[in-house]
Amino acid sequence: MALSGLDIYKLLPKTNCRKCGFATCLAFAMQLAKKAVTLDKCPDLTREAKDALQAQAMPPIRLIAIGGEGNKLEVGNETVMFRHEEKFHRPAGIGFIIDDDLSEAAIEDRIRAAGNLRFERIGEALNLNIIAVRQKKNRSAFVNAVKKVCSSSDLPLALMSNDEAALRDALSLLKDKRPLIFKADKENIEQLSSLAAEFKAPLVVSAQNPEELSLLAKQAASKGVNDIVLYPDSRTVKKRLWDLTQIRRQALKKNNRALGYPTLTVVDEEDAFLEAITASVFILKYSSIVLLGNFHSWEILALLTLRQNIFTDPQKPLQVAPKLYEIGQVDADSPLIVTTNFSLTYYTVLTEVEASKVPSYILSVDTEGMSVLTAWAAEKFTSESIAKALNDDSVKSKASRKEVILPGYVAVLSGKLEEDSGWKVRVGPKEASGLPAFLKALRNP
Repeated sequence: MALSGLDIYKLLPKTNCRKCGFATCLAFAMQLAKKAVTLDKCPDLTREAKDALQAQAMPPIRLIAIGGEGNKLEVGNETVMFRHEEKFHRPAGIGFIIDDDLSEAAIEDRIRAAGNLRFERIGEALNLNIIAVRQKKNRSAFVNAVKKVCSSSDLPLALMSNDEAALRDALSLLKDKRPLIFKADKENIEQLSSLAAEFKAPLVVSAQNPEELSLLAKQAASKGVNDIVLYPDSRTVKKRLWDLTQIRRQALKKNNRALGYPTLTVVDEEDAFLEAITASVFILKYSSIVLLGNFHSWEILALLTLRQNIFTDPQKPLQVAPKLYEIGQVDADSPLIVTTNFSLTYYTVLTEVEASKVPSYILSVDTEGMSVLTAWAAEKFTSESIAKALNDDSVKSKASRKEVILPGYVAVLSGKLEEDSGWKVRVGPKEASGLPAFLKALRNP
């Protein structure tokens, strides 16, 4: 279990020297317990105390890196069961499977499609994280498929094979790319653990329940495998969800180091809708990596969007910088739209302004990351705050027309805003979707 502030205090020098920046050693200990500061702030710790505190500071779920330095997937290092307790730290890796019995053309098509699957949502780039090559044929076909994927994509790889010789050939090709070996079970744990240790590659261990997984993880670790991923190979979605939850609980609540590793699930359903629904369950609770059998852009987009929502820090609203943005080839007479600095609001407005093809300014007012109505209700989006933003020199010098478009939902602010700012106010549409028609009508009255 994690040490309390008082437990940490007992290991500190108790000199109250203030070298750490705190008035007392107890205050420093309390901050250490909350993980608000790092251990190196105290220069006078004994070696024994430092070792003890560092051992306790190890994350309950080990951080695992898959792939080379240029493009790697990091999973694990989670500290809470529920997002609202703090936040989830590492977004679940989402990838898809390429079988080695596909034609070269089909493999190339999938790799090309994966490379093109890059979305931008509220200012963040969303994309796939890993490709798995699965052996369906012989050793030669598997190695050739790995070669093809490796030469055409820079995404981290997972090698899905029970053939030790085929895995060795593939690992020899990939060298410093650190692919994920999938999977070791009770039948081949000795061989694949030795292989993973030799190539310093992460290894998936597989069993049908957490108890067996714990034993296999210990066995792999005893062979020198440091980076382990757990694969609860349960037959039903309900059982897999239960196992994933128990693994997480054992690692976090019971400090069970044998289960303190990231997890993986494979979702391979003929029905793509069922696959998307099932994958979403495991992204929510608690798979660190989800590998899909199908490959549909709409399915990937839905899962990437879900992942972004779940792994966004709930304590820190998504915000854009509060400033004036130029959309298109603007001039002094271009329309100026005012909105908040909540990312989803800003990017929704941006999308509609771009769709209108009318060069415009968007003024993002600092509302601490709140949406229009929320900020208005919290008195963060007021005539005074908007007027202050409008009369900034960087805004007045560019939008000399001194006319602003106010969101329709806060039309009540229009009169007071004209008084406070000296700008002419036009009340715009309530919904951002109405902006294209509104802006075109302004341009062509």
